Amino acid sequence: MALPKATDHRLTYADYRKWPAGERWELIDGVAYAMAPAPTISHQTITGQLFRQIDQALDGASCRVLIAPVDVLLSAASDADDQATTVVQPDILVVCDQAKVTENNIHGAPDWIIEVLSPATARHDHLTKRALYERAGVREYWLVHPVDRVLTLYTLKDGIYGGPEIAEMAGERSPAIFPEIVIHWQAILEKLPDSSAGSAEQHA
Repeated sequence: MALPKATDHRLTYADYRKWPAGERWELIDGVAYAMAPAPTISHQTITGQLFRQIDQALDGASCRVLIAPVDVLLSAASDADDQATTVVQPDILVVCDQAKVTENNIHGAPDWIIEVLSPATARHDHLTKRALYERAGVREYWLVHPVDRVLTLYTLKDGIYGGPEIAEMAGERSPAIFPEIVIHWQAILEKLPDSSAGSAEQHA
C-alpha cells in the first residue's frame, strides 16, 4: 500500500516540487504517500485506451481529458499553489472549468477521475482517495480493477458519494455526468496481453 513519507510537519506543494524527479509521491493533507512502482502493461493499456476513447468523445467540447502524470491541487482556489497541502496524480481526469487549468497543474477538483488499481495502492484508492475526492467535490469517481475486470463507480449527490455501483468491464458504459461519452470495454479488453486473463498482476 502507499506509505506516508516520514516528516514532523505538514508538507506543501513547495516541498513536493523539490523532490527528485524519479520519485513519485502524492500529498494528502500535508502527508506524503509513495505511489506504486512502474505500471504493468495491462495498467498502461487500460489507461491509454480509456484516455483515447474519452478524448475522441470530447473532441470539440469545452471539457478536456488529461492522463497521468499531472499534478492536481485539491485546495481552495484562493490558495497559492506553493501552500497547497493536497496534490494527487490520478490516472485519468476530466476537467470542464478551464479556470482550473494552468500550464503546470490543475488547481481545483476535476469533474471526473478514473484510477486504474494496483495491488500496492488499491486500499489507498478505495478508502483514502475516495474520501478525499468526495470532500473535494469530484462529481464522479471510477476505480478500474484490471485483474477482476470489475468497475467501481461513485457519483456525487448532495455532496456525498453514498454506496458504490459495481459493474463488469463489459459492453458499453457512460459516466452519469457525461452520458455522451460511451466507453466500449471490449475494444479495450482485446488489447490486453494474453497472459493477463489468467494471472494476477504484481504491479500496476
